[in-house]
Amino acid sequence: MHHLETARHPTATPMTLGQVAEVAGRLERELGKAIVGQQRVIREILIAFLAGGHCLLRGVPGLAKTLLIKTLADAISLKFNRIQFTPDLMPSDILGAEVIEEDRSTGKRVIRFIRGPIFANIILADEINRTPPKTQAALLEAMQEYQVTVSGERFVLDRPLFVLATQNPIEQEGTYPLPEAQLDRFMFKIVIDYPSIEEERQILAMTTGNFRPSVAPVADGAEIERLHTMVRDVPVAENVIDYATRLVRATRPGGDAPENVRKWVRWGAGPRAGQALLLGAKARALLDGRSAAAPEDVSAVALPVLRHRVLMNFQAEADGIDADMVIDRLLKDTRP
Repeated sequence: MHHLETARHPTATPMTLGQVAEVAGRLERELGKAIVGQQRVIREILIAFLAGGHCLLRGVPGLAKTLLIKTLADAISLKFNRIQFTPDLMPSDILGAEVIEEDRSTGKRVIRFIRGPIFANIILADEINRTPPKTQAALLEAMQEYQVTVSGERFVLDRPLFVLATQNPIEQEGTYPLPEAQLDRFMFKIVIDYPSIEEERQILAMTTGNFRPSVAPVADGAEIERLHTMVRDVPVAENVIDYATRLVRATRPGGDAPENVRKWVRWGAGPRAGQALLLGAKARALLDGRSAAAPEDVSAVALPVLRHRVLMNFQAEADGIDADMVIDRLLKDTRP
């Protein structure tokens, strides 16, 4: 079972398209109270959240990544934990550990499991590339399996579980980049850019006074789980599946690949990319109050789905070409 699959709740009453669009609109408005601008980022995070995926966030410090994720948790009445990844972080610091306690009345010693910060609904894994691979793997296994195993005993994680891992694009010395196989387990990689001049003026005015925005909850965990099920029930036509398939296969260098892919790409995207394209397209359609996913929905999520799955070669680096440029060209050349 891939990490993008979620538990189904057949007994839950599905929302109408109008109700889903209303919840989505209210969520975006509540997030907008605390976050200035970044509408694209907010939208992409909501799409991944409703599709049951996890996200990588890339952006320099100070762009409100923590505030954005905490506000999302507040707007859905969910438990939020932030884990600051450091070189000395151990797997037990994330998953939890067993401790021996002595019962003062009887003198007997008992073993008790103390839950780690992974036991929450929304996890901000800050600067995940600063911790060694063993600790990275502990987080990724937990978010894929929705359970942790300590001393042979399994503990089920809370649902929904949404992990956002940040990567600082600067200060790369002493970091442990995520291997390609682990990058593939994130549904989206979202890039947060600097704000515009007007947005930055508004940020400065808001954050240097006494005003603190109040965020009202608009949904709960059970409603989000119902939305996960509804996303998977959104129909997609054969031409949409065909478009997603051709787009993913076009990223793979080979005999029939586009010239720019053969020239600059070392490895293309795997089948998980196609799953993420279709689930993202379904979630986007649902957020817009539409009953079926369209090719435009696939195109809209192509960059966050593919940018961390298309690995560039040395020639691309020498030519100043990145994955986003290649994907933009593919979107123009691959017609629905």
